[in-house]
Amino acid sequence: MAPSGPLARLIDAGVAVWLDDLSRERLRTGNLAELVERGVVGVTTNPTIFASAIAAGDAYDAQLAELAAQGADVDTAVFTITTDDVRAAADVLRPVHERTAGVDGRVSIEVDPRLAKDTAATVAQAKALWAAVDRPNVLIKIPATVEGLPAITAVLAEGISVNVTLIFSLARYRAVLDAFVAGLEQARANGHDLTTVASVASFFVSRVDAAVDPRLDAIGTPEAAELRGKAAIANARLAYGVYQDVLAEDRWAALAAAGARPQRPLWASTGVKDPAYPDTLYVDELVVAGAVNTMPEKTLDAVADHGGDGTDTVTGTQDDAARLLDRLVALGIDVDDVAVDLEAEGVSKFEASWAQLLAKVSEGLQGARDGRTDAR
Repeated sequence: MAPSGPLARLIDAGVAVWLDDLSRERLRTGNLAELVERGVVGVTTNPTIFASAIAAGDAYDAQLAELAAQGADVDTAVFTITTDDVRAAADVLRPVHERTAGVDGRVSIEVDPRLAKDTAATVAQAKALWAAVDRPNVLIKIPATVEGLPAITAVLAEGISVNVTLIFSLARYRAVLDAFVAGLEQARANGHDLTTVASVASFFVSRVDAAVDPRLDAIGTPEAAELRGKAAIANARLAYGVYQDVLAEDRWAALAAAGARPQRPLWASTGVKDPAYPDTLYVDELVVAGAVNTMPEKTLDAVADHGGDGTDTVTGTQDDAARLLDRLVALGIDVDDVAVDLEAEGVSKFEASWAQLLAKVSEGLQGARDGRTDAR
């Protein structure tokens, strides 16, 4: 079933629609393939998604039994299960990858979030994940922590495609773009074909409003109330301006001449956190050609049902966005300061999800060894 209605208009506007979810159940039922027919051209995963997938249903029981019989430890089991799912999803999306000449059809898998402050370990696991999945359309997710920045450069320099995640501030986004450009320069020097190296930068959206809105509520003035639900979109629109600035630089022009493709901005965390807001808010207000929007299925369904008309809502908005953030600063709210807390919180949440994932897999392995199937 070809995309139609609001979803088709979004795609026609040049936005790549990705699904922010993956599970063995989606793969074995053909649900992912159906979503690709509806217009989904990529998949993102994270530790929370995998923890939820393994906790639900029985889709992983047979593999857990096999791994238990092989004597696999929990870290090996998690690595095997997640890379198997991502490899299978990459195969589902391979026709999209080929049809779009490698631009889309991408599936992301994240390095162990416990390594977010360890550059060398992040690089090592990124290489291990790339080798294990062994598909040209995989993206290795690396967090945009201070320690993650040199890892991004080092991994790209090896010709490995990267999804940079957990970006909240404009300053950090500029550093990410610089790490990306440096990585491609090194990849070129290392003899890699730049046309095969892809990257996206996952700029988080709704979590910004979820952090700023309570501060506005505490201020309690009419102006503060007027600014609710606007910080995240303004921040993302300014990020797009940063992206445009980098593409205009001579340094990028030299890479583009060598076949390099831009590191596309990817709008992440686009499901609304506040039910008072329209459920398509962080899609309709961030429409711009060349961007990616990764959505939970609930948001994807909402966009397909009653999304906007596909009009560009980003180009030329940077001055207004800057003024809005200035108004927040005047009220004592600096989004860059908020972003520091959000990054730490994001890493912490993914570490907690990883711990949950390890616990679920450990229970499954022990249950298989004990001959039980209800131990997840």
